[in-house]
Amino acid sequence: MSHYTGPKAKINRRLGMVIFENAGAIRAFERRKRPPGMAARRRKVSEYGLALMEKQKIKLYYGMNERQFKRLFNRATRMKGNTGENLMMLCERRVDNVICRGGLASTRPQARQGVTHTHFQLNGRTMNVPSIQVYSGDVIAVRNRENLQKFYRELVERTDIKPPEWLTFNSEKLEITVSALPAYEDVSLPVEIDRVVALMTR
Repeated sequence: MSHYTGPKAKINRRLGMVIFENAGAIRAFERRKRPPGMAARRRKVSEYGLALMEKQKIKLYYGMNERQFKRLFNRATRMKGNTGENLMMLCERRVDNVICRGGLASTRPQARQGVTHTHFQLNGRTMNVPSIQVYSGDVIAVRNRENLQKFYRELVERTDIKPPEWLTFNSEKLEITVSALPAYEDVSLPVEIDRVVALMTR
């Protein structure tokens, strides 16, 4: 299984933040923010446990399994600069994340499903792999099929997503252009990345 498909509200409560952004999970998190199944008295979490929680945030937020996460981490270690920052910037460059942040999907699971169902093209070629890495100058567009064009045009009209500065969204053409690669400051997930790096290198 490449991504989590269980109860999303419980994950938000367990990790103490909005990982899954669908309306039902957000409402449930706002009603009851304490972890599910926990008594009033909580046990102190170990350093290992805290690091594991930060790692889980990344995997669940971006929809990765363990093998995908390790592959991305190994790539980050080979890049120049800070390994943790490199890892998060690589996560941001996943094509399903770009589709969500660019405005063609309201959540990452929705964007991932759209990619796997071949709703989008990357530089004119139909794709079905959500983990593809984008590069500066890449263009992601909805396929030129009447039903898809209608669906995503209505979705764009319903939602009010403002793309980050490194993405340009053309609502008329239903296109997202990667104007530049994201910097670490552009990462949308608040996470203690140093804990994750320490966990992965121990």
